[in-house]
Amino acid sequence: MSNLDTPITELTRENFEQAFAGELATQNIKERSVVEGKILRIDSENVIVDVGYKAEGSISISEFKNEQGETSIEVGDVVEVYLDSMTETKLNLSKSKADQMKAWEQINKIFKNNETITGKITHRVKGGLSVDIGVKAFLPGSQVDLRPVKNLEKLIDQDFEFRIIKLNRHRGNIVLSRRILLEEERKLKREETLKNLQIGNIMPGVVKNITEYGAFIDLGGIDGLLHVTDITYARISDPNEIVEVGQKLDVMILKYEPETKRVSLGLKQIQPDPWDDAEEKYPVGAIIQGEVYKLEEFGIRIELEEGIEGLVLLSELSWSQRAMHPGQMFQVGQVVQALVLSHEHEHAKPHLKLSVKQLEENPWENIEDRYPVNAVIHGTIRNITDFGVFVGIEDGIDGLIHISDLSWSQRTTRKPKDMYKIGDEISAKVLSIDVEKHRFSLSVKRMKPDPWLSVQARYFLGQRVPGKIMNLSDHGIFVEIEDGVEGLVHEADLMKGKAEGENWKEAYTEGEELSVEVRRIDAEQRRISLIEVGAEEGGVENFIAPSGNSETTLSDIFGEISDKFDE
Repeated sequence: MSNLDTPITELTRENFEQAFAGELATQNIKERSVVEGKILRIDSENVIVDVGYKAEGSISISEFKNEQGETSIEVGDVVEVYLDSMTETKLNLSKSKADQMKAWEQINKIFKNNETITGKITHRVKGGLSVDIGVKAFLPGSQVDLRPVKNLEKLIDQDFEFRIIKLNRHRGNIVLSRRILLEEERKLKREETLKNLQIGNIMPGVVKNITEYGAFIDLGGIDGLLHVTDITYARISDPNEIVEVGQKLDVMILKYEPETKRVSLGLKQIQPDPWDDAEEKYPVGAIIQGEVYKLEEFGIRIELEEGIEGLVLLSELSWSQRAMHPGQMFQVGQVVQALVLSHEHEHAKPHLKLSVKQLEENPWENIEDRYPVNAVIHGTIRNITDFGVFVGIEDGIDGLIHISDLSWSQRTTRKPKDMYKIGDEISAKVLSIDVEKHRFSLSVKRMKPDPWLSVQARYFLGQRVPGKIMNLSDHGIFVEIEDGVEGLVHEADLMKGKAEGENWKEAYTEGEELSVEVRRIDAEQRRISLIEVGAEEGGVENFIAPSGNSETTLSDIFGEISDKFDE
């Protein structure tokens, strides 16, 4: 007779424990293991489960709820539960522990087989992210992507595939990597991409990054550069005007260097080239209309249409030879008309060579008939430089009065800006016209006879005359005694600044009136030596200067006065 058939009142404690263990063995129920059970009842707080033992187990209904707080179980469903402990009358069961044990078994299997596992990123933790793969796992920040991710929060609540790179069940430690999977994927794509990487091929890609000089395109495991000049035929200053990060587009392989793995791409090359029919649309001699989009030192750039540009050089902007910046004549956005001169395809960027001035009448035609040599013109000073004065003669034509033609004086130290100002009205005589080079030469000094031809007839040695100080040089003072005639007063022939410690230059100022005495006349060399009145007394014999090969006469000294002596 077995213990199970013995009345319970006759069983000893030892007999009872043997009977209880024997019954468990026959039912294959063990503590700290996962067993199957049938749901008997469901109420608002608990789920009653029968695992085939004389006693039933109770599990909190919260362990059966999903993330939305809902349950999908029904009475009669068979579920797996974890048997934590048991007595003859009570079972401690857990649904969540059973799920965890199953998850750990599955995770361990995946880890050993180097397989992937799906998980949901739940929240950010120190050094990375927490991931739910059935149990809690850790994803280091360095293993999130191929490149560092600045904003990890944007990945929360998203599902991804991972590779388990470290597992310690005893400590409950699981470390994941998404980067390893991305690297493997990129390697496969790279191998496939390299097979199709032939110059001229058109391949799909995704904009990965944008810089000021272009965009980097992911072709599938390998990146290529789409330079800003190869994005579009249109004029752009920033690649962001055309492309954006994440955008999918087709590009052409322009260049590939296997050694460096550098790939150059083109987007505009798969579009129609507007220059293909430009010569038909804009033939030489045609009048076009366009918008000024850039002002250069050497001219202006005009956009005729998207991808078609023209250049008007400074020399083709106006018939005037005045050195003007294009910004003084045109402004960005201005619509202008121009004449097509040629199509330039030899440059890095093709363009039309244009002219604005040739749409206007050439003022230089027949100009010699309008302004013969020695004719007197009247105009307004338009510009002043160190070498002369530009006078506006008519629209598009300026004449130059060189500094040497401003005065008969050969040693004038006055600059043109000291003698005239822009806007002054001036009269001058035509010297010469070079139609081919568009040069118009004028003279102010030739409006009057050369005073040096008769200087000896107006001045004699020892004559005292008033003058004006024009310049202080290192050797003395230049004094103007009449328009076009200047003489030098040597520093030794000055009155002031002679005392010890004095500087004669500080005693005289430009523009000051000064009485001087003629000391020496050299008409041939256009020189007159002067002495400040009162500085020195001397004889005539010291002042006579040779004049060419002829002998000096009293006429050279006293001018017309000598004629009276001859009488």
